[in-house]
Amino acid sequence: MKLGVNSVLFGGHDMETAFRCIKMAGYDGIEISAIGGMSEHLVIERWQECAPQVKALAAEYDLELLAMEQPSQDPDTMEAAMQAAVESGIPMICCGPGGKMDDESTFQESIDSISKLVERAEHYGLTLCVKAHVGCVIYNTPTSLRMLEAITSDNFGLDMDPSHIHRADENPVEAIAAVVDRIRHVHIRDCKGRQTGPGTPEDQANGRGDIDLLGYIRVLHEGGYTGPVNLEVIGAKEYSVEQCCTIAAETRGHMQASLQACGAR
Repeated sequence: MKLGVNSVLFGGHDMETAFRCIKMAGYDGIEISAIGGMSEHLVIERWQECAPQVKALAAEYDLELLAMEQPSQDPDTMEAAMQAAVESGIPMICCGPGGKMDDESTFQESIDSISKLVERAEHYGLTLCVKAHVGCVIYNTPTSLRMLEAITSDNFGLDMDPSHIHRADENPVEAIAAVVDRIRHVHIRDCKGRQTGPGTPEDQANGRGDIDLLGYIRVLHEGGYTGPVNLEVIGAKEYSVEQCCTIAAETRGHMQASLQACGAR
């Protein structure tokens, strides 16, 4: 497994700061945030300017470009994101599932939308990943399985986020077994309680919450997963560099210890 951080953790700081701090914390790579309003890192509206910067920073700090998060399914936005990914050397894009939780009328709409985006991903040689997201039509293991059954392309996979599965009132460790062969990306973070949001940025650091992330990583390893495991912490845009670095470094220690405990490193 390759350990990384979504640069949205450093959304209140420039992109070079994110690269520099993530490298100092000992990570293998980085996931570039293209999340409007949460960061000014890979800004889709001016991706031609941002993509060369991403590529140069990856080389300067020796961090592998593991993924991009661009949540919108808007066709024009995603088309630009895919072009930016190709130009930067980013192999996969993670986006949201859309639709409304427990609203069956939006399920097929989401599948149709995602399927069209997968066709564009195939065109560009990219992988598109979608995760179960509380509040959306795909929000737990049963709805994830329905999505995976409907979209079988090799350029499509599941982005498995234990915090959303936990907040959907499931056990993330037990949930992995049903989908492990289709996981292409992992957004990892901890969570206290089962409320709608993931909690404060500090409580999203691995080991701070209620999720058995050691067991989660163990089952990923036993299932043969070797892809990215990227820390995704939201809500830290007003945090100082020191606060963001502390969350990244604390989580890196927990992730490394988890990998060592299950024999993955």
